[in-house]
Amino acid sequence: MPTLNWIGKDKVLNHHLEVPFHVLERQYSFDEAGKHEEDNGSENMIIHGDNLLALKSLLPKYEGKIKCIYIDPPYNTGNENWVYNDNVNDPQIQRWLHQVVGKEGEDLSRHDKWLCMMYPRLKLLQRLLADDGVIFISIDDNEQANLKLICDEIFGVNCFVADTSWQRTYSTRNDSKGIVSEVEHVLIYSKQTNWNPNKLPRTAEMNSKYKNPDNDIAVWRTDNAYAPGAVSHQGMVYAIQHPFNGKMLYPSNGSCWRYQQETMLAIMNGWCEYELKEIDDINERALICGVAEGDVRKNVKAIVLKKSLSESKEHAEKVLKKGPWPKFFFTKNGKGGIARKTYLKNVGGKLPTNLWKHDDVGHTDEAKKEMLNIFGGKTTFDTPKPTRLLQFILTIATNKDSIILDSFAGSGTTAHAVLNMNKADGGNRKFICIEMMDYADTITAERVKRVINGYGEGKKAVDGTGGNFSYYELGEPLLVDDKLNNAVSTEKIREYIYYMETKQALPEASADEPMLLGVYHGAAYYFNYEKDASTKLNAAFLKSIKTQAEAYVIYADTCVLSENKLQQFHITFKKIPRDIARL
Repeated sequence: MPTLNWIGKDKVLNHHLEVPFHVLERQYSFDEAGKHEEDNGSENMIIHGDNLLALKSLLPKYEGKIKCIYIDPPYNTGNENWVYNDNVNDPQIQRWLHQVVGKEGEDLSRHDKWLCMMYPRLKLLQRLLADDGVIFISIDDNEQANLKLICDEIFGVNCFVADTSWQRTYSTRNDSKGIVSEVEHVLIYSKQTNWNPNKLPRTAEMNSKYKNPDNDIAVWRTDNAYAPGAVSHQGMVYAIQHPFNGKMLYPSNGSCWRYQQETMLAIMNGWCEYELKEIDDINERALICGVAEGDVRKNVKAIVLKKSLSESKEHAEKVLKKGPWPKFFFTKNGKGGIARKTYLKNVGGKLPTNLWKHDDVGHTDEAKKEMLNIFGGKTTFDTPKPTRLLQFILTIATNKDSIILDSFAGSGTTAHAVLNMNKADGGNRKFICIEMMDYADTITAERVKRVINGYGEGKKAVDGTGGNFSYYELGEPLLVDDKLNNAVSTEKIREYIYYMETKQALPEASADEPMLLGVYHGAAYYFNYEKDASTKLNAAFLKSIKTQAEAYVIYADTCVLSENKLQQFHITFKKIPRDIARL
């Protein structure tokens, strides 16, 4: 598989493993009633902080659980004049590049910088995706080719789904020069191969093709009576006698009937009486199958009229006139060939394609007007994404209880779309939005507040969606110089330890055993820890254990028990902080 190399790649290949784990600190929660404080906060999250660190902080709770990821990273156009600096020269990114890449970072091209920035973030996003999850990445021509190559490397070539074209504009300026850029890319990758999107709702135009000319129980349209594969399905290559003119009808060359003879015989009996009969048609069947006569399957009977042509025609004309016609019918008022009915009720929705037209998913001008309406005519975002684009993505990629992540949250369009979808169908989708810029509260979170409560005035007023979210700041690192950080709460340390051991969320604390983390797959986990004090795994601690388990994993600063004693009670001792696993 072709891979992409750039200056600094060797420094970022495994950088996601070196990123320190930081805890998240909830600042406030918000619902229709306004700001409020609560013990646990909302499952909907807006996080302010470096998205690389924030993604790492999500792993203990969300690794392998995100159904849909959408990101709209900087397009690396070289433009420095808008709020989301688009040439990767943001001071935070520059500082990170210097620390990670070193002096080489001073000589990187903007493409090198962009790739160094994106690679470890994509690695963490891949870990967060559920097995049935999918990621959508907006990008333009500046980095599309590079992005495709690193995504092939991270997600796997076989997990590439599509490179879609979003028609972002609905009109072209007359003073434009060269080839006008009318579309942007949305690259799509799945966690595992063979991902299939949900179907889209059908349109009135699509449904208008379905009619009911024969008084059937439901509307239908004409479909092909044949299927490919004549050579491999020779038993389904046979003649059917026409009841109106007596001719023998066959599938087209290379094709076969859709059903076996017994099934087709039952269907054709809806027109008049038929029977299976041997006829000398090896030449015709060999031609259709594209094989020599000697290679044609033997003993394949034809479906022929049981009574005379005149009697059969008389009966078939009555069916044609009165209806309903059988599932396989004769076109052109009985004078044509055989076709098949496809009922609207069995068709389902519309399959998405790799062309997303602005009529269906919105355009940039629509997105700007939406932002102006939300913020009362004031907005600093020149290129927000339309909410309809995100709703389209959620429609094809999520269900009603999915978790959706956006780690380049910007103006908060993803959260807006999730709230709209939940209001429309009563769903319980959850969003996690990460924004590193200082406007995370004043724009990203503020937009979500207004969407929840309603916004706009007069004819442009939009009712609130309801819902809630909690706002977080990136907190302290869990470990400092390989020691537990005293600034981090014990509860957050406990959550981390238990997740690293079991990949499960920490159960509610036991009042009887405050050191017990939980029991999982027969093992009881204990975290014997006190800030500014040394803890021991000793006989006294063993006596305090009340939980019966097949095995025990016990964390402490030191252990004074003998190896024989540990083996006797099936105890695995883990030293704090040496044996605390790193994400």
